[in-house]
Amino acid sequence: MQQTINISVVIATYNRPDALRAVIEAFFLQDEKNFELIVADDGSTDNTRACVAELQARSPVPLRHIWQEDLGFRLARVRNLGIAAATGDYLIFLDGDCIPQSSFISQHRHLAEPGCMVTGSRILLSEALTAQVLSGAIHPLQLSPWGQLKLRLNGGLNKLLQLWWHFPDVKRTSDRFTWRRIKGCNMAAWRSDIERINGFDESFTGWGHEDADIVLRLFNAGILRKDGAFATEVLHLWHREAVRDQASSNKARVEARMHDKTVRATVGLAP
Repeated sequence: MQQTINISVVIATYNRPDALRAVIEAFFLQDEKNFELIVADDGSTDNTRACVAELQARSPVPLRHIWQEDLGFRLARVRNLGIAAATGDYLIFLDGDCIPQSSFISQHRHLAEPGCMVTGSRILLSEALTAQVLSGAIHPLQLSPWGQLKLRLNGGLNKLLQLWWHFPDVKRTSDRFTWRRIKGCNMAAWRSDIERINGFDESFTGWGHEDADIVLRLFNAGILRKDGAFATEVLHLWHREAVRDQASSNKARVEARMHDKTVRATVGLAP
């Protein structure tokens, strides 16, 4: 069954077309092509629109661009727009500055299991290495193991073993909620489960914890979480830290929902 599921990748982006290009071009090199890409754009300027249009002209997979007006940080809403535009029955959420390995889709497909979602993992790149990647001077995924080791030793990469080894799908599932390794920049779930909890909650404002909220509500709905480490790693390009003035209040909302067992988003996919 897993081999026949239709996969949609929803890539969230905002005014970083150079990073987005690197991400999408990595999807052109996947070891399988049975998926579609949805660029969920939180109000970028025309530079991003032009970038996506150029990539669409040579994309080996369906590639669409969904845009909303720039009214501040509205990641939850633009992801919901991406969900609405997607045709797949299994959805992978990725940020537009996270470059996937060539086995990213096939590994997520392998981990897909009814009654489960997957939270993936990431390898952080330094500011200097990010600049080199975006200029085309170097690419960690195209280097020999020795070249990758040198990047790790000089601080360009914060992890390395995850690039070298993929572990089997054994003992990945947890029957309890934990904050550890929740990464909205790399997660996946069945469309039917996401629709059941009404998608991402658009009532979360500012940066932070809308990803933990959807993981918690899926857990409250009976969906178990699988750890995608050593299988679905992405290269997370360096960026300046986002303004986090709403992070504490957003986390408090998630903690409250742990106690009241909230399942459905207050403002989500459905009115």
